[in-house]
Amino acid sequence: MKKEISVQELHKIVGTVALVDVREPDEYISGHVPTAVLMPLATVPVRMNELDRSQTLYMVCQAGGRSAQACAFLEQQGYDVVNVVGGTGQWIGAGFDTNTGEQP
Repeated sequence: MKKEISVQELHKIVGTVALVDVREPDEYISGHVPTAVLMPLATVPVRMNELDRSQTLYMVCQAGGRSAQACAFLEQQGYDVVNVVGGTGQWIGAGFDTNTGEQP
């Protein structure tokens, strides 16, 4: 079953959930949802062991397409995943804060 969340719903829980940004590094650096960890979509299959299987993972990209692909793949691998509909584009459009630059 596909699970989704809006950026408005995410805004209420950001900082308390595991958030993975599957965009490319240049997109991430230019502005990302606070606390999002970068894992470009192409690297998800080889890096998925870095993800915590014991918690729900929230996947975000620019508009929701790549994160939906990541969700479909990870769900098949037994992860509990939620796609952020509208992605970072809607997050920014809603006026929510973003962080820029590399992850700490």
